[in-house]
Amino acid sequence: MSGTVASSSSALQAHGLRASLGGTPVLHGIDLAFAPGCWTSVVGPNGAGKSTLLRALAGLLPHDGQVHLHGRLLAQWSARERARGLAWLAQGGASDGAADDLSSLDVVMLGRLPHQRWLAPASARDHAAVEAAMRRTQCWDWRARPLGQLSGGERQRVLLARALAVQAPVLLMDEPLANLDPPHQADCLASARELAAAGHTVVSVLHELHAALCAERVVVMVAGRVLHHGASGDAATHRALEAVFDHRVRVHAVDGQWVALPA
Repeated sequence: MSGTVASSSSALQAHGLRASLGGTPVLHGIDLAFAPGCWTSVVGPNGAGKSTLLRALAGLLPHDGQVHLHGRLLAQWSARERARGLAWLAQGGASDGAADDLSSLDVVMLGRLPHQRWLAPASARDHAAVEAAMRRTQCWDWRARPLGQLSGGERQRVLLARALAVQAPVLLMDEPLANLDPPHQADCLASARELAAAGHTVVSVLHELHAALCAERVVVMVAGRVLHHGASGDAATHRALEAVFDHRVRVHAVDGQWVALPA
């Protein structure tokens, strides 16, 4: 791989990715490629480096090595270009505290800023994208309520809608199911599948192993390294997942789906 060009078949690619937190190395030379039209889940025990990996891929964390977005070094993209090409949902529904006083509608509209001219009003296309995203996450009915007055699950659905409203080709989500009840978890997983089917690249850190196995591909991490990257239905993926959790879980087929149950 050259210094500025990566595989054109990968929407997002990391090569030799290293990152530290508080001076402590967390990622140790990660090599990964994520294809267009594919949903990949990232799993591993606590402290494996999953969230750090996503933050580095999003350009939110200083790192060594290379990250390419659509074949071009991430550092070569302007902030505006990057915001159009890559959407981000932080862990635990984190957002700028200043957004708590904004209505839910206005928070989701923030996802459209990369598409708007400086100080230009929101267009009909912006409003349509926001409404579609909020209806998709079933938060349209409380669009006038301030973000700070919402429950954890409601807040998560608004912030997920904001990420969807960007309509970026690449979507990174860190624990998107946090605070969501089971029906809305299922809705979130369905959205990930639909986006991938429409050609988007979706990467999500998931602690819920049953949900992670719904993705097309699974990255299994341990101690800041990739132990395995493969299809969710492959036996090698199941063995790696079982091994990284000290064989305290076993992967089984139940009603046509892969699930991880206590061993």
